[in-house]
Amino acid sequence: MRDYLGRVEESLAATAHPDDELLTEASRHSIAAGGKRFRAMLVLLAAQFGDPEDPRVIEAAVAIELTHLATLFHDDVMDEALVRRGHPSVNSRWSNSVAILTGDFLFAQASQILAGLGPDAVRIQAETFSRLVTGQMAETIGPRPGQDPLDFYMYVITEKTGSLIATAGRFGALFSGAPAGVADQIAAACEQIGVAWQLSDDVIDIASDSSQSGKTPGTDLRQGVRTLPVLYALRSTGQSPADARLRSLLDEADLTDEALLAEALTLLRGHHAMKESRADVLNWLHEARVSIGTLPDGPARAAFLALCDFVEKRTG
Repeated sequence: MRDYLGRVEESLAATAHPDDELLTEASRHSIAAGGKRFRAMLVLLAAQFGDPEDPRVIEAAVAIELTHLATLFHDDVMDEALVRRGHPSVNSRWSNSVAILTGDFLFAQASQILAGLGPDAVRIQAETFSRLVTGQMAETIGPRPGQDPLDFYMYVITEKTGSLIATAGRFGALFSGAPAGVADQIAAACEQIGVAWQLSDDVIDIASDSSQSGKTPGTDLRQGVRTLPVLYALRSTGQSPADARLRSLLDEADLTDEALLAEALTLLRGHHAMKESRADVLNWLHEARVSIGTLPDGPARAAFLALCDFVEKRTG
């Protein structure tokens, strides 16, 4: 896998060579910042069920990663983010316009690669991108009147996060020539793992300290983002003073105030909302393991199961 990921990294760098100097610099800025390359890794892992040496596999992995990077450019503009992966975001270093256009350029590069992979690749990518945009639009607008906030949140995560991760697995199987039916099962498993990963991030943001996660606890709370534990806490009917105080903090308080944030974190960590959130992660992982269990036995299936174990462990 390390060798295949190295090839993906080389190809990513090679795509950032347009004629325009600023586009080149802005594209390389994000690519060089690194990242987990999680989606590219799933393409490569899924390809182990077919011929991983098929040259289309690396191309598909690059296209998936370019699509993901492009969405990050646009996300940073919408979120007015100053930092991405420990480096100044493109919008903060240059401007929102440069960030949007660079994201569009990366989408174009991904589309050009996919056009070479055939009409099925273009169609799947278009369907995936439609889900990505639909999920982002829903998150931007918020739940409709009367819509259950928890159902809404799960819809957003599935569309915005799960869709591209599912396509990563599908592409790996498809372009490695894996047996019929394997692509569908891998896509299902990858989407379930992707949702579980996002929900585990929600738990970690509340439960861990900086030394464990490498992130500042309560980042989502500070930004007013209602993640899974918060939604469970807000719908709680507990009548204890601690429950009432937590709901008041989550619903009304300015959690950019460090003292109020610390209080909310303490109360939330001891609330049953955390147990419910962890249970949801485990449920999604159970479904992923069921999907993976239908795949041909071998190292790749074991690796997918190990990934499920890792997500479970990181959630605590």
